[in-house]
Amino acid sequence: MVSSEQNRTKLNGADLNGLGADLGWHGIDRDSQELQDLRGHLLAHSGLNGLEVLDPADIERAVMIFRRDGFVMISDVMTPDQLSMLQAGVVDTVAEIVGLDTERGGNRGSHRYSFGGSSNTRSMLHRPEWQMLLELPIVEQIVSAIFESPDYMLRSGSGDFCLPGAVDYQPLHTDMGDWRSAEETPFSAFRDPRGHLTTRDLPCPYVCLNFLPFDQHQLNGPTRQIPGSQHSRAAIPSLEEEPEWMRLSTVTPAPAGSVQVRDVRAWHGGTPNLSDEIRAIPNLEFYAPWFREPVVPGISRIDYDKLSAHGRRVAQFCVADSADELDIGFEVKPFKRRFPRK
Repeated sequence: MVSSEQNRTKLNGADLNGLGADLGWHGIDRDSQELQDLRGHLLAHSGLNGLEVLDPADIERAVMIFRRDGFVMISDVMTPDQLSMLQAGVVDTVAEIVGLDTERGGNRGSHRYSFGGSSNTRSMLHRPEWQMLLELPIVEQIVSAIFESPDYMLRSGSGDFCLPGAVDYQPLHTDMGDWRSAEETPFSAFRDPRGHLTTRDLPCPYVCLNFLPFDQHQLNGPTRQIPGSQHSRAAIPSLEEEPEWMRLSTVTPAPAGSVQVRDVRAWHGGTPNLSDEIRAIPNLEFYAPWFREPVVPGISRIDYDKLSAHGRRVAQFCVADSADELDIGFEVKPFKRRFPRK
């Protein structure tokens, strides 16, 4: 296992390829003909046509694209020091989580992991890197603009990563669904007893900001997004049913230091990581001022009190009681999807 100090040395030396190769490709022949053919296919065809990566100053256009497509990319949202801090924190966290999973079974599929799904708090807000993300100017700017109000709330800080050797496509899915009983899940809120409205008919109730600590390209497992699917009531296609154009609808190329802002109702999924690099997208998740679901505390009172006034306001429902201690350990469990495909 690569130590955290070795991870930092590799990172500072820009040897992320070496780190990814150390952690990934467990039990998989990276040079098989099948994977070589897939690499060639992705290099030739993967990537969203007309993908715009906007400047942070262009908030009005970002909101327009977000509402049209269900997602938007914005570059240069971090200073070099902030990006370096995030990179180091992600590498340390990845090493800690993967160290608990010697077979690389993952908790989102083979070689594929959720940060929050690995955390005993269901969140990464105990880490200073995720707290730093909350204070980035782009967060308040874009989330306030999407919700047309500053009175939104933080749901969690999480995200996911995939290692080299995550050779399978993750099925298309959404990150929220319609009402389910308390026996099925405690995290379900919206229900129209008349049966007329679903979450698909609402203005955006729930936004996710995925930050890119490393470049996202055709071969390192970029997210695929299906534009305009956030309001669709159609059944999400299975992997067997999914057309090839959807598999190739990846948000790439996108540079390190960018943020992908997503309406979590839009169809999306992971793609194969055929590189020697880790692909990670730590996130922050926010509810609209008019939407609520139960929230699990993820930040200690001590860390909460260090946040700015803005950070404390939006994170007020995520802070642990002063008498509580957070269990900030990790555990890698098999994945059971919260919202099954319908």
